[in-house]
Amino acid sequence: MGATTVAVLGSTGSIGTQTLDVVRSEPDRFRVVALAANSSVRELAVQAVEFAPAAVAIGDARLAPELRAGLPVGVEVLAGPSSFADLASTAEVVVNGVVGFAGLGVTLAALRAGRRLALANKESLIAAGPLVQPLRSVPGAEIVPVDSEHSALHQCLAGQSAPPARLMLTGSGGPFRGRQVDELRNVTVAEALAHPTWSMGPKITVDSSTLMNKGLEVIEAHELFGVSYDQIEVLIQPQSVVHSMVTFADGSTVAQLSSPDMRLPIGYALAFPERIGTPFGTVDWSSVGALEFELPDTETFGCLRLAYDAGRSGGTAPAWLNGANEHAVGAFLGGRLRWHEIEGVISCAMEHHDGADASSVDAVIAADGEGRRFAAQAVTDICA
Repeated sequence: MGATTVAVLGSTGSIGTQTLDVVRSEPDRFRVVALAANSSVRELAVQAVEFAPAAVAIGDARLAPELRAGLPVGVEVLAGPSSFADLASTAEVVVNGVVGFAGLGVTLAALRAGRRLALANKESLIAAGPLVQPLRSVPGAEIVPVDSEHSALHQCLAGQSAPPARLMLTGSGGPFRGRQVDELRNVTVAEALAHPTWSMGPKITVDSSTLMNKGLEVIEAHELFGVSYDQIEVLIQPQSVVHSMVTFADGSTVAQLSSPDMRLPIGYALAFPERIGTPFGTVDWSSVGALEFELPDTETFGCLRLAYDAGRSGGTAPAWLNGANEHAVGAFLGGRLRWHEIEGVISCAMEHHDGADASSVDAVIAADGEGRRFAAQAVTDICA
């Protein structure tokens, strides 16, 4: 059997570079045939020289000439906002490591083409779940999540014939676990980006600090596994060893445990239903110590509550929430908003949600845009 072909879209980001680490660890098993990045043209060219894909894409079309100049002869270059989706049918496994709502096109294109989607871009499933669900029935199409928590749930449910009674998403609690609202009024961007466990991009790291990331994961779990929001619980697990758990009707709980290493869920998604042979995330059980669990503080970290509310509202509410959050986080990272104001901006934006259904891609895009628009107004009002 030949090597599994892989398209890594978002190849210069955290997920993309770790995917390439997995490929390096088992070069006879996986072969990269497509790479894509938004603007990191030099890093993309270096990756292309190493992995010799058939095609590469650059999101910023203005950088295409520079990219071509750094590539071996024969590598096809695609450019522009739609170029990532154009590569989503070129491989057996498509890794969607695109950041934010921009990953929606890749998700839809990969599933339409009947490919296995190794999904790290949670926003596309959250914002457009009703559009994604029908595509999962396309022959060959399947989603294997790359988020550590959803990969853990997938592993716990694999081979189980009984439906889950409860899903428990775990999280480290982020850099501000245990702190109260009054202690968080003057936190800096650097403090919000100092995640205690994971090394991730700035947007998702800020989301982890507000627990919005965990809220988005709740919506994603609902879409991925078809369980109600009342069956999804969030637990803080500071050691980041227990990545999620599933309880069944008979009271049994199955958990997935490993050291925090994103290459483990990435390798699981690439090789499914088999497993890779490289032991990423092995735990030294003689030194792990105690494993702690606690409930999240939704008074201090109200973004988690907002996500549950949006998920239960359904329709375009999650897309509206996602757009508002992306704008608010961008404003914080840009120094135009304080950390503790992120929740308030999102809450203000959600008060204007129009209750529309997610009936089309245009409706989802419109909802995302409206969420951003009302969040921008809220930022302006706060800063006035």
